[in-house]
Amino acid sequence: MTLIKSISGIRGTIGGKTGDSLTPLDVVKFTAAFGTWVIRKTGNRKMIIGRDARISGEMVRNLVVGTLQGLGMDVIDLGLSTTPTVEIAVPDEQAGGGIILTASHNPKQWNALKLLNDKGEFISDADGKEVLAIAESADIEFASVDDIGTYMVDHTYMKKHIDKILALPLVDVEAIRARNFKVVIDCVNSSGGIFIPELLKALGVKQITELYCHPDGKFPHNPEPLPENLTALSSEVVARKADLGIAVDPDVDRLCFVCEDGNMFGEEYTLVAVADYVLQSQPGNTVSNLSSTRALRDVTEKAGGAYHAAAVGEVNVVNMMKSSGAVIGGEGNGGIIFPELHYGRDALVGVALFLTHLAKADKTISALRSTYPSYYMSKNKITLTPDLDIDDLLAKVQEKYKQQPVNTIDGLKIEFDKEWVHLRRSNTEPIIRIYSEGQSETTAQSLANKIMADIKEFMN
Repeated sequence: MTLIKSISGIRGTIGGKTGDSLTPLDVVKFTAAFGTWVIRKTGNRKMIIGRDARISGEMVRNLVVGTLQGLGMDVIDLGLSTTPTVEIAVPDEQAGGGIILTASHNPKQWNALKLLNDKGEFISDADGKEVLAIAESADIEFASVDDIGTYMVDHTYMKKHIDKILALPLVDVEAIRARNFKVVIDCVNSSGGIFIPELLKALGVKQITELYCHPDGKFPHNPEPLPENLTALSSEVVARKADLGIAVDPDVDRLCFVCEDGNMFGEEYTLVAVADYVLQSQPGNTVSNLSSTRALRDVTEKAGGAYHAAAVGEVNVVNMMKSSGAVIGGEGNGGIIFPELHYGRDALVGVALFLTHLAKADKTISALRSTYPSYYMSKNKITLTPDLDIDDLLAKVQEKYKQQPVNTIDGLKIEFDKEWVHLRRSNTEPIIRIYSEGQSETTAQSLANKIMADIKEFMN
């Protein structure tokens, strides 16, 4: 059983003992702490909630609603929803904050409370620490019987979200409709099974084959949209002679595509392709995290913009986007952040922008993919002993490669011309994660092997 308390929320497995996993008592404890923080920070007693379709969602929702009402907060429940939809609803409803009940790409035994500020953005590191401090101190005061909060359900935000996407100047419904795309979708039996078909229909897509679109939370495969989990989607795209496949995670903030030949477009290239399209009309800067592909930098610089790297974590990417005035950004896990709509990863707007790009390019999706620089990523890890000084270890690696460009805002990233390696400690395990990228699988893994050999030598 697992319970992880981080700045962005509380994540854990359902069942087990209090404090060891996400039990009802833990849900109440951290919901009460966050609600208290919102009231103290904003004076605003309105809260937006929404959830993905995982099996524990209704139980967790009931606990969250009752706790917030007990604090004297008025709750607007979007029901089965998506993370980006809740993010949009918070400022639209002038709420003090939001809670999304989702463990994102984690398997069915997991759930989480993802916490949003009054802008509909993930709370900062400092804010997260304040929430955790309130939870541990139990400095929480509940409302008297006459001041208990209200509860209402609002199912209008799927349409509102889609309407906002359709209104974007860079979304061309007529171009998409004219291409008459044949699309297969895998929504892993979560809320994407409601939202993605509705979006596609609104975009003029008529030929839609739905895989796993029944939102009952019974995930048919590991819900993280990685190639090894999308074999059914790949096969169906080929069998249906479809133009492309679309996959999202349970809370619809990650997006990836399958080409017409069944090969993966590559989740790292979701952002690259969408950024390429946006930059053609809106020249400017881009942002991704340190562990994302260099291809975004190549596309950005080709368009005359500047690329900026942020520390891993959506809140860090958003902060860097704001400070650099980026027109598009996100993460290499298929997360698109388009600030013209809102500052949050949003698979829905990603679908609309990508389909417009594909329609206007008048290419197959595999032909579009071939227009981008090809990089290959390798992901490795080294297990550490408890007494090891990780900061000292990284400092030794940095000293060895001091002649190379380095970035230390999140672990250590070292660049070697168009190849790079990123070393960062895990927040949940005694390991160092090692991400490397090169222009071939061999060069990416060779770079990783070289750095891992250095680390082992320093450890000894």
